[in-house]
Amino acid sequence: MPSKWMIRVPETFLLAVCLAVPSGQSGARVINEANHDQSPALVGMSASPVQDGREPRQIPLHQFIHPAHRGLSDPVVQTLTGALVSTTSTSTTGLGANGVAPPDTNGATGATQYVLWVNAEFAVYDKTTGAKVYGPVAGNSLWSGFGGPCESTNDGDPIAQYDKAANRWVMSQLANVSYGPPFYQCVAVSTTSDATGSYNRYAFSFSNLNDYPKFGVWPDGYYFSANMFQRQSSGAFNFVGPQACAFDRNAMLAGNKATAQCVQLSNFYFSLLPSDLDGATAPPAGSPNYYMSLQLPGSNTLDFWKFHVDWTTPANSTFTGPTALTVAGFTEGCDGSPNGLTCIPQRGTSQQLDSLSDRLMYRLAYRNFGGHEALVVNHSVDAGSAVGVRWYEIRSPGGTPVIYQQGTYAPADGNYRWMGSIAMDKAGDIALGYSVSSGNTYPAIRYTGRVADTSVDPLGTMEAEVSILEGTGSQTNSLSRWGDYTSISLDPVDDCTFWYVNEYLPSSGTFNWSTQIAWFKFSSCGTPTAPAAPTGLVAKPGNAQVGLTWSASSGAASYNVLRASVSGGPYTQIATALTTTSFTNTGLTNGQACYYVVDAVNSVGTSPHSNQASATPQAAALPAAPTGLAASSVARWKISLRWTQSTSSGVTQNKVYRSTTSGGPYTLLATLSATTAYSDTNVSSGRAYYYVVTAVNSAGQSGFSNQVSATAK
Repeated sequence: MPSKWMIRVPETFLLAVCLAVPSGQSGARVINEANHDQSPALVGMSASPVQDGREPRQIPLHQFIHPAHRGLSDPVVQTLTGALVSTTSTSTTGLGANGVAPPDTNGATGATQYVLWVNAEFAVYDKTTGAKVYGPVAGNSLWSGFGGPCESTNDGDPIAQYDKAANRWVMSQLANVSYGPPFYQCVAVSTTSDATGSYNRYAFSFSNLNDYPKFGVWPDGYYFSANMFQRQSSGAFNFVGPQACAFDRNAMLAGNKATAQCVQLSNFYFSLLPSDLDGATAPPAGSPNYYMSLQLPGSNTLDFWKFHVDWTTPANSTFTGPTALTVAGFTEGCDGSPNGLTCIPQRGTSQQLDSLSDRLMYRLAYRNFGGHEALVVNHSVDAGSAVGVRWYEIRSPGGTPVIYQQGTYAPADGNYRWMGSIAMDKAGDIALGYSVSSGNTYPAIRYTGRVADTSVDPLGTMEAEVSILEGTGSQTNSLSRWGDYTSISLDPVDDCTFWYVNEYLPSSGTFNWSTQIAWFKFSSCGTPTAPAAPTGLVAKPGNAQVGLTWSASSGAASYNVLRASVSGGPYTQIATALTTTSFTNTGLTNGQACYYVVDAVNSVGTSPHSNQASATPQAAALPAAPTGLAASSVARWKISLRWTQSTSSGVTQNKVYRSTTSGGPYTLLATLSATTAYSDTNVSSGRAYYYVVTAVNSAGQSGFSNQVSATAK
């Protein structure tokens, strides 16, 4: 994130404040949204430019300094490897330096697209070709027109996620870091599977800085963690402890008003990760979300919590734990270094890099195999004279969690391995991506993995690594920061393909990093099959047209739409190779019924037909005006409007008009996609404004709604 502060807490202070360790708590604090709306399509919005060429800025690290944890031998270190990891891989160039470091490299895979977000900017890629189809644009472009700090500041620490069950994108970053409190978490949930479409946008405020935020998608919520720092009058920050929150997923998918439920832990703990669902099988009904962290200061322990949220009665929500999971002995990577956790060497320079070994690395990936549940996670540890990646598979999280297998991947070649991300495919194969560097090696991007068959890969072992990209430069000029995180995700279409993104340097320098996106899969992850039939096809009539929507099909790469003039067919194909779950059939004859089905297509073949849906297009009439318009001045920077949508069918837009005189004349203020809320941020304190709203359909525009007025604060 572009605006952070380094916090170095004296060791004696930490020992004093870390005496009381809570074992869990009941009830959760409810946080109401600060604002929400629905955006127009991203491709049509005003995009903030990427700020290349500005004065370079290093992102300082908010770090939890704890007593040293040194000198412990590692009984599960793997110095030897077998055959080359059994995958096939492809890669493409990601985003490059934008005047800020480190890049906070993060990405996610959707039905047809890949989204890459690095600190202050993001871009959308076509999965099939690897070509960039949108961006890069500044991160706060997602909140253009939203008002407030989510729109006006661009503070990074981004997360790009894909909600596989709903086929929606979940995008989030910080705001107002330089000016808070309050500090903001800005969250945007797409309305379709298209990352360039419209979003339900939210802002949640915190009195403490919500640093290093991480998200996990779960059936009942978007689960969140952050390290909370209290800003003092001097400007310094004190570490308060980590906070776990659950955002109301159902409300955010629907674009309704949303709340979060939060639990604050003491500063004995640091940097929790929420579990993030992979695969098509949901957790058992009623399962809590799982949180994990390294137990600090220094013991060979992972802390484990269960967060169960009661959305009806927050007092019944529970955050239970921690359960201490004892693991094989380790020393945090670089913990013996004179420079704290900074000891990663690079070729051609004395500048060393930060291992960030004081925390578990994103993600805590969860998968339900039916017969068992599993979590995988990793962190960096000392391995002989270098640093390696310690990884774990934890089973039975819903009951008594156990360490099923663990290992430290550290081939004895003099290289340091760190900044990992790990996940598991539907066959139980594990992939682990990471950075590699040494005094003889420029920072590189590589990955390893193992198959589920223990006769091939014994428990706790990985195969020989594969190079994604070997860097050709080192990071110099006293810049030690690297990361702060990387990201591996599973393709929701085949549930086999891993997508990994990390940083490297094309030449030695300070703010000239670049990124590379790679995708690969194990041959052991099953034979592709034709997609399932789409479901939930709905047809809505309009003026000489019919709009179709349907639910995404598992395994689909694209969709074909077919139409008939009689129920049951025969059907004629009218659209092919659609990559979204909607289509508008235009140029129809009003009064003539049409019958539709949709097929899903992938490289293997075509699905059976979806359910049939029918509609009869009709000439449209002008819509009725919206009703119940209300206005309130909620902050110095905005007046919020809400109304009840027109009862007429086919409303596609709303137009907001404003005047400084009651009764007009009115000036068009905004043209919106069909919605029921708008925030006017171009207002002057103490001045009264008068508003009306209209509805628009294919026939034209309605009359004005009731007039309302508000005086800006």
